[in-house]
Amino acid sequence: MDRFILFGMGETSLITRFEPRRPFQGDLEGPGRAVRILGRALDRFTGLRAGGILAWIGRCPEGSGVSLSCPMIQLGVNIDHVATLRQARYRGNASAEALQEPDPVLAAHEAELGGADIITVHLREDRRHIQDRDLDLLARTVRAKLNLEMAATDEMVGIAIAHKVHMVTLVPEGRQEVTTEGGLNVKGQAARMKEVVSRLRDAGITVSAFIDADATQIEAARNAGFQMCELHTGPYARAFAECGGDMLRPRLNAELEAVAMAGAQIAASGMRFNAGHALNYFNVVRIAALPGISELHIGHAIVSRAVFTGLREAVREMKELIVRAHRR
Repeated sequence: MDRFILFGMGETSLITRFEPRRPFQGDLEGPGRAVRILGRALDRFTGLRAGGILAWIGRCPEGSGVSLSCPMIQLGVNIDHVATLRQARYRGNASAEALQEPDPVLAAHEAELGGADIITVHLREDRRHIQDRDLDLLARTVRAKLNLEMAATDEMVGIAIAHKVHMVTLVPEGRQEVTTEGGLNVKGQAARMKEVVSRLRDAGITVSAFIDADATQIEAARNAGFQMCELHTGPYARAFAECGGDMLRPRLNAELEAVAMAGAQIAASGMRFNAGHALNYFNVVRIAALPGISELHIGHAIVSRAVFTGLREAVREMKELIVRAHRR
């Protein structure tokens, strides 16, 4: 099977093909030096920069057979709250469309340049932040994986299929909530979930369920045909804040253990273990270090930090945190 490496980031990136014969066995200093030399050569002869290559290739845990194809934790950046800021100023003002900012489409590009592996948006029934126009443009311009969070309605299934998004995360949706406040009740609507998942998968879309760390919901998700489960980390995040991050506090330990045990069940069920909700630069490390975790989906904390650092840098800092924790 052909493999590809991305050198550089964004519109000046170069993709080249390689065909590895076997995993590299040994320490990473040799390959790391080779990558740096190759980066300098690209700078000199093509003007392209390869400084981001190691972040894209990743590094496998020590003690394992190291392979350039070894899976690395991925960061999904939710850009909903970029749209929230825009809507706070321009909601319902169609005459000022040319002035409307910040633009989530530009935010997605900046997030990609910062190292985002996935761009996540939630198109809500009430269109409170992300608009149909945003999804139209994102579907055409996002270079990373595009993840659409949505309710399991016929309207949204049609939109997901029409836009050919890479991934859908089914979430519960309430008009009175500021943000998603709990996991999807897959067990309580098993027949509907199975139907929706089947339609999306038939269209070539990977489907994830945003659920609480509950064994019965995980089993129901597997039976419904979900390929991934994103665990709701809100309870862990609240415990972390209330305990000051002190892992000697039983409550915080219990919440982290609940996520870890649920993650192990997801993996054992043949699904991908993802997590998200209320994760930030302080509490994310313990979650990123959990065995078997594949993706972290984070939005508000990154957008908040971007006010002070810029979005590209905010994403870069988060990506560095989770990759470093995952390697431990």
